[in-house]
Amino acid sequence: MSIPQLLLCLSLSMLCISSKPTEKKDRVHHEPQLSDKVHDDAQSFDYDHDAFLGADEAKTFDQLTPEESKERLGVIVAKIDTDKDGFVTEGELKAWIKKAQKKYVYDSVERQWQEFDMNQDGFISWDEYRNVTYGTYLDDPDPDDGFNYKQMMVRDERRFKLADKDGDLTATKEEFTAFLHPEEYDYMKDIVVQETMEDIDKNGDGFIDLEEYIGDMYSHDGDADEPEWVKTEREQFVEFRDKNRDGKMDKEETKDWILPSDYDHAEAEARHLVYESDQNKDGKLTKEEIVEKYDLFVGSQATDFGEALVRHDEF
Repeated sequence: MSIPQLLLCLSLSMLCISSKPTEKKDRVHHEPQLSDKVHDDAQSFDYDHDAFLGADEAKTFDQLTPEESKERLGVIVAKIDTDKDGFVTEGELKAWIKKAQKKYVYDSVERQWQEFDMNQDGFISWDEYRNVTYGTYLDDPDPDDGFNYKQMMVRDERRFKLADKDGDLTATKEEFTAFLHPEEYDYMKDIVVQETMEDIDKNGDGFIDLEEYIGDMYSHDGDADEPEWVKTEREQFVEFRDKNRDGKMDKEETKDWILPSDYDHAEAEARHLVYESDQNKDGKLTKEEIVEKYDLFVGSQATDFGEALVRHDEF
């Protein structure tokens, strides 16, 4: 199966899937943890390494000598310093951590890019995306599977135009990433809410009522008794989702539900790294300050061996 076909199948599954009676569909987008390791610097800096580099990239440093780790870290520092003023601020560090944690998103876009950039000009136009994704389906006005591909294409075009910041109907790699993964971009979050409401709002009144909310995540399938989690969701809707108690969720209430303001792990980690490394306490880091504390940011053979010794001593 080609990537465009896979994307279309995924779109169809999101639009048309109905949950099994005992399964719960989760539309909430949570920020993932930075690492599955315990954040205890007294034991190791493994959590910090995963947070700063991403878990997969962090592992590659463990086989380097300290000198090699410092050299590679110095190269990374130059990338973090986006305004090229010679300092790494807490904001720049937070942005870097968020990007490192979203590597799987960028890797996914890289794999798909060549499929859609038909003329190899380094951009993907709406026409290219439409033709690759929908071309063969649009030739058939009455497809056997019953899906309305023209309606799906209109929805995709609306999202593509929103992702396309300069409005030229041509996407850069960053804009195409925003199109494929809108939940990762602040300026795309309204379209995530809008599409969710369109999926759930079956009577088309522009709101999500209790039965629509439950119907999206649970299908009775003839069962008289609802599972306990469904009863809990009914209570959640009444007590927390429907904030103004009018019996339905509007756009803002839906946004609070599916895009909650989670604890910002990246911001907390950036603050921690600056605090631990900022020798002159000016609130920002030089390359020298970061490299001096290299074992906080990245691993090496020395840190890996040292942690092994600690674990051996504990044993």
